[in-house]
Order: sequence, then structure tokens, then C-alpha cells
Amino acid sequence: MLVPKSSDVKNRIVHSAGNLFARQGYHGTSTREIASLAVVSENTIFRHFEHKEDVFWSALRMHLATVKLSRDLLDGIAQCDSPEVVLPKLLKLLSETARAKPELLRLIAVALIELHEKSTEFFQEHFSRALSAINEYLSINIENGKISDSESSMLISAMIGSVLIHPGIYSLIDGNKPTYSSSLEAERAYSKFWSDLIVPRASAYPSRNAQTTDAYSG
Repeated sequence: MLVPKSSDVKNRIVHSAGNLFARQGYHGTSTREIASLAVVSENTIFRHFEHKEDVFWSALRMHLATVKLSRDLLDGIAQCDSPEVVLPKLLKLLSETARAKPELLRLIAVALIELHEKSTEFFQEHFSRALSAINEYLSINIENGKISDSESSMLISAMIGSVLIHPGIYSLIDGNKPTYSSSLEAERAYSKFWSDLIVPRASAYPSRNAQTTDAYSG
């Protein structure tokens, strides 16, 4: 009879815990339930983890590890490529995460609501660097006039919120009808919305003031 490797048992515990925490919340999930779903004893859980809270953070960390900023997006931010290039890639990442990783989003919500004090340090460790880079990118483009004048951190919050919350709001407006027919349609819709909203467009016709100035300068 093969004995499961310690790492396999630990991964099974973490995976099972993630499922339960995402469905039932932190306080609504017991280590007994985690043990039952993982097909181990409670004692086995505490051989791998000192506290139930350690199991939760490991589960959240496991789900976060599946979200990666693409090399194209990282390079675009670092090189300060135009918003028309970077924004669609950023919104694609957000849209894909919202669609394909609902458990991750629920675990983040559980952390913020039920483990708020300790979540600050955790999210600082895992999100701060990426968000700071995006914030700097937006700030530079706002200063250069490539993005409409706004507060960069507010802009990040609004982008994230719109992609994560919009499907739920839409379902309240139009019943159970899907927001978009495909992930590609969703990505294009969010990109168009934000590009139209914050990327200045050259006017097709010069303003009256501009025409007057040109007339006098001639």
C-alpha cells in the first residue's frame, strides 16, 4: 500500500480548505469539515498547520499563485507604452480573473471581512508591488495628458470594481441573462468603456477659440 507523500496530503488539505472557506466563510468553516473533505484526520491538519488561520492563508496564497501579470503587460507598464496598448491587457487580466477564478475572489472577500486586521499585511505582501507599478504608470500618463486628469489610485479602484462588480449589477437589471456571450466580448467591452472614458480623443473639428487664434495668427 502506497503512503501519500506529506506534500500531497498538505496540498489536499489546502485545496479542500479553499473550497470550504470560499463557500462558507472563515468562521463558518471548521477544521473537522476540512479534514472530512480532505479525507484526513483533524490531527493530520495540525501536524501541517499550527492554527486554522494558517490553513486559510495557505489556501488564499495557493489561489493567488495562479494569477500572473503577463510579460507583455509588465513590459508595457515598465516601458510606459500608450494607454491604448496597456489598458486592454490590464482589463483582460481583471476580466479573466473575475470569470475564471470565483473562489479566489470569494477568499479575498472573506479575508477582508472576517480577517480584516491581518489581511492588510497579507495583501501588502502580495498586491502592493503590482498595484504601485500600475499606479505609477497611470500617474505618468495623466501628467503627460495621455489619460484624462484624475486621481490614479481612484482610477485603479474604479477599474477593478467595474470588472468585478458589473456582472452582478447587470444580473439585477436584466435577470439571469449573461452579461457578455464570451470572455473576449467582455474584455473588448471593458477596454472600450475605459478607453473612451479616460483616453482623450482629438476633436474631429477645431474649437471656435482655436479657429479664432489661427485666424489672428495668420
